[in-house]
Amino acid sequence: MRAKREYRNRSDTQVAVLDALADRRDEGMTVFELRSRVDADIDELETALADLKADGLIEATDEDDRTVIVPEDHAIGQYDPEEDQSLLDQIRAWLGR
Repeated sequence: MRAKREYRNRSDTQVAVLDALADRRDEGMTVFELRSRVDADIDELETALADLKADGLIEATDEDDRTVIVPEDHAIGQYDPEEDQSLLDQIRAWLGR
């Protein structure tokens, strides 16, 4: 699972957060878990989380003395590797290389 195509035009950090959350959409992730999966400093991560929350793409809930972040269902879609291939990659696949 990954962020839907219409949400992939956001900053690299925001897309990385959505992709990481998509992998654990049911149980969610803490900020510390996201920090280990997303290559960004804490300030970038906090800004990305704030922007995603403001746009209604993630939800934060308190569970057992920790904050868990989950993606909204409409932000996550099925991963289709064919959809993300460049034209050159598609030609190579067609040629069998």
